[in-house]
Amino acid sequence: MRLLLGSGGLRSEARRQLYFEEMKNHFNDCSEVVFIPYAGSDHIDYTSKISTFSKPSGVNLRGIETFDDPVEAIKNAEGLYVGGGNTFLLTKNLHERGLIEIVQERVRQGMPYMGVSAGSNVACPTMQTTNDMPIVQPASFETFNLVPFQINAHYHDGRIWLKDEDQYVEHFGETRAQRIQEFHEQNIRPVIGLWEGAFLRWENENGLLLGGDATVFHPGAEPKTYSAGTIFNLDLITHPR
Repeated sequence: MRLLLGSGGLRSEARRQLYFEEMKNHFNDCSEVVFIPYAGSDHIDYTSKISTFSKPSGVNLRGIETFDDPVEAIKNAEGLYVGGGNTFLLTKNLHERGLIEIVQERVRQGMPYMGVSAGSNVACPTMQTTNDMPIVQPASFETFNLVPFQINAHYHDGRIWLKDEDQYVEHFGETRAQRIQEFHEQNIRPVIGLWEGAFLRWENENGLLLGGDATVFHPGAEPKTYSAGTIFNLDLITHPR
């Protein structure tokens, strides 16, 4: 199983170059990759924007909205890229189009899967560690279940500060860590918070952290932050390189 799971936050040249290089290598044997834009409302426009942005990778993206039958599109796809946006909307669309089981089946057979932000969140057993507003009601929170842990994209460990003229004042809002700890009051799956620009290059039972830090949460334990180059197993326990 080959997964490339990213947080997003590609607003620097170094981060964009990592995205292009990893995408190129991930889909190196694919003449065409199906792109799923269902985390946004305008599918044609979203596919066009991601295709244009991703051109330096050399990967040929085709939006799933251009196929008559999305299930058949996945059955015949060489590779799959699921874009970011609103995870509730993405999950709703995936369920309504009957794509959960077929994507799971194809990826477990070896089709390379790439997800960014919401697209990485839905690679997990559920979408329950999203940061997004519930703008729609999915049929279920269950998603592709390609890995046995949860991802929180765009993670940061600091409290929020707001600029007030020339000074910064603390917002006193909840941190991401507090929200993940609330998740663990009701759930036992480990969670990895991917910092901006970070990717997990996952193959079978191990994943390599690239491009940025990640913070790992296990129920009842203090969270730990790891740097790029760390290798994780399926329990999000680190392996020596």
